Amino acid sequence: MSASCSGNCSSCGESCSDRKAESFLAEPNAHSNVKKVIAVMSGKGGVGKSTVTAMLAVALAKLGRKTAVLDADITGPSIPKAFGLKTQIVGSDDGMLPAETRDGIKVMSINLLLPEETDPVLWRGPVVAGAVKQFWSDVCWGDVDYMFVDMPPGTGDVALTVFQSLPIDGVILVTSPQDLVSMIVSKAVKMAQMMHIPIYGFVENYSYFQCPDCGKRYEIFGKSKLDEVALAYGLPVLARLPIDPETAKLFDEGRMEEVNLEPVAAAATILSRT
Repeated sequence: MSASCSGNCSSCGESCSDRKAESFLAEPNAHSNVKKVIAVMSGKGGVGKSTVTAMLAVALAKLGRKTAVLDADITGPSIPKAFGLKTQIVGSDDGMLPAETRDGIKVMSINLLLPEETDPVLWRGPVVAGAVKQFWSDVCWGDVDYMFVDMPPGTGDVALTVFQSLPIDGVILVTSPQDLVSMIVSKAVKMAQMMHIPIYGFVENYSYFQCPDCGKRYEIFGKSKLDEVALAYGLPVLARLPIDPETAKLFDEGRMEEVNLEPVAAAATILSRT
């Protein structure tokens, strides 16, 4: 560091050993105290990522933790529907106040700001990414032990914004059996690694269907190759979720807090210890 150094690396063109790495982290709201931020992502859509997000938030809440969901899937939000939330978000002098589910899970989603939940969001990428940052900085989250970020599918603008702008502690990758034979899962894993974000492990959805009469399991989408992929990357399998019509029914009815949490119980316990 030279004698004339001001300490402001953003306005300096020199390359020295004391140069500080530029941070893109968005400022948290002054009335937010979020201890852990966990991104739930998938390499593609249609694997039940929002279902897994909702189940984990409920499961941690049942363990006595204060949980929240930041719905970063701006163009395809579904978290409000999962919890039966229709109330419009209100603001205060300090920022927006998140909605709360029946059991006290805090939620912020673009659908809670639209006149009608079926209204499309016709925004370009930078505007969508900006909205995600506002959900972090402009919302008074209060005290939260675990915030789950329901990511949009893929590795595009919003995923990059979340990883750069939010203090992500780790990622959960949601997959399905038919996903794992392709390069899609590898893309999601490598993106998290490139961004130096720890990966907690995999959750496989639609893993099997269990006959309610005989109890036999059927692998509707073919034999899973998750163990091979997990071994290749040195990552654990946190949960395998069955195809459960009752879960789908409760999601559609906005009653996810009544869902059977047994399939994610072990994963929730692991997260509660982090």
